[in-house]
Amino acid sequence: MSLGLQRSRRVNLWLHRHLLIGGDISTESDRAFGASVAEIYESHLVPLIFEPYAVELARRMNGFRLSRVLELAAGTGVLTRALANTLPPSVAITATDLNPDMLERAITTGISRPVEWRQADALRLPFGDATHDAVVCQFGVMFFPDKRAAFAEARRVLRPGGQLLFSVWDRIEENEFADTVTAAVAAVFPDDPPSFLRRTPHGYFDGPTIARDLFLGGFTGAVDMQTFPARSRAEWPGAVAVAYCQGTPLRHEIESRDGRGLAAATAVATTAIVRRFGPGPVDGKMQAHIVSVS
Repeated sequence: MSLGLQRSRRVNLWLHRHLLIGGDISTESDRAFGASVAEIYESHLVPLIFEPYAVELARRMNGFRLSRVLELAAGTGVLTRALANTLPPSVAITATDLNPDMLERAITTGISRPVEWRQADALRLPFGDATHDAVVCQFGVMFFPDKRAAFAEARRVLRPGGQLLFSVWDRIEENEFADTVTAAVAAVFPDDPPSFLRRTPHGYFDGPTIARDLFLGGFTGAVDMQTFPARSRAEWPGAVAVAYCQGTPLRHEIESRDGRGLAAATAVATTAIVRRFGPGPVDGKMQAHIVSVS
């Protein structure tokens, strides 16, 4: 038997064992892992791509003089937990997100000390002027429909000399798992390939564009933008496919093209991860920019 046929057989056996036993892995009732999108986000995406950057942002925040910190787009709270573990207990933390399901998941996860959780729109923050020493956001800016308005709101609630710190993903080609999943899912729908990952989370990486938006949002200080590579790891390739296909809005793009296609797209993405990175554990490059301005 050729090496290619041996590898193909191993991939098919792996898929049967991890994806297909027990029936369809992803129906309308989210039978995959018996969880909602927020649950998949927390259980799969957080350890896969978010935790290393949460630790780094919290470390950088610890170097500021702070009494009150506002977090935007907190999601299920990975950065909130890192801030709570890193910042002195005297620093008050308010964590916000527009999505109530994400906030509920963050609250039920628990945290090491009291945090104020608020549902809030980053474009219309429910806080007074000059009330926070720092505003921090991990991988949320790319989703703001009006980034300049969001920056203006962050500037409004910052005290004089306050700091805005946020992260954005670099181009998709620098993020191997996201790039592989995007190409695999595109092959399932060649006439109308889903482009969410390339368009949104990996679509706001250009330094001059970010600097211009910050300036038009009212920030006149020097913009510090540092590229931060890291490694993305998972115990099995299917965890990567489920994370991206079912724990992000890519899911909605897939389902809008074929209501029965989510399981097929997840399986195809899993096969692509296996072929590129092996049957597991898998390890891929990821890369983001960390931006700070006062």
